[in-house]
Amino acid sequence: GTGLVWLFTRNTTKALSVLMVDFSCALKLAMPLTVLSAIREASTYDMTVKGGKYLEAVAEADTIVFDKTGTLTKAEPTVVNVESFNGQSEDELLRIAACLEEHFPHSMAKAVVEAAVKKHLVHEELHSKVEYIVAHGISSTIEDKRVIIGSYHFIFEDEKAQIPAGQQERFDNLPEEYSHLYMAIDGYLAAVISIEDPLRGEAAEVIKQLKAEGISKIVMMTGDSDRIAANIAEKVGVDEYYSEVLPEDKAGFVAKEKAAGRKVIMIGDGINDSPALSEANVGIAISDGAEIAREIADVTVGADNLYEIVTLKRLSNAMMKRIHKNYRQIVGINTALIVLGVAGVFQPTMSALFHNTSTILISMNSMKNLLGEKK
Repeated sequence: GTGLVWLFTRNTTKALSVLMVDFSCALKLAMPLTVLSAIREASTYDMTVKGGKYLEAVAEADTIVFDKTGTLTKAEPTVVNVESFNGQSEDELLRIAACLEEHFPHSMAKAVVEAAVKKHLVHEELHSKVEYIVAHGISSTIEDKRVIIGSYHFIFEDEKAQIPAGQQERFDNLPEEYSHLYMAIDGYLAAVISIEDPLRGEAAEVIKQLKAEGISKIVMMTGDSDRIAANIAEKVGVDEYYSEVLPEDKAGFVAKEKAAGRKVIMIGDGINDSPALSEANVGIAISDGAEIAREIADVTVGADNLYEIVTLKRLSNAMMKRIHKNYRQIVGINTALIVLGVAGVFQPTMSALFHNTSTILISMNSMKNLLGEKK
């Protein structure tokens, strides 16, 4: 540009006016400062963002996939009841279940262990090595008897466990409002543990606000039964739900949505969610979930409430809005300075002064909070 101005005007002063002004200084300062400011501001809302590109991806996202347990529902499910189907006492069956479940960092497992602790049930390590079947359950051996505990699919369809004679009616009348954990010993159902997994009070409002922020498709996926999933989906207002899904099903769904051209956010807290968290454009983990989920996720949020997800979306949208605004200002101001310099209105020193002043002002503005003061 400088060479062309000199070639056509043969005026060294006008040529230098072009040389004194460029676009890259402000762009290289203002854009990273905006991103760093957004990451810093996210931390004030108990969110850890592992890179600016993930905030950009959140801003572009149009699909969110929620895991149910620990995200849409509270992370502290509680045992409501233990139904014995083999004649053993409820406390003894709970003791056995806790003995196995204490080895795994899942919210349902924690509920069983805590229930045993509250009843002061001391459980010795009587079992052999515990095998964990992802998204299904666990199995081990106690006193030469095979013990399995997990989902309906795992216990009755995979392992072909039987309901003891005369107990079918009791089994059919189990309370429907609770999630159920099934335990079988030597191929026969021994206990059904009813667990209350209460819905987060803010879940429905969060779904509504996410849609207002530009999310067009909200999906819930869970390993629970269709009965439980349908009930939760209706209450929170998701667009689609999928029940009795495996980890590979969640990851496969995310991959399918991405292949259709959608930008996907996956939100989860457990080992089962890790493949989907990795597959998504942005994986968000709840902070008190499984460690592997937090390691894989691109963003970690506190588990106090789901409004942080809305805050993250608003913050990301505001960051991109500021970046685009900065770009327009930088290009506009510096183009004007070049034109005025070539026209002879500004001397090179004046062009340089205005160029650097505008760069500093835009950069300082980029460091301001995007969402204002934290409420």
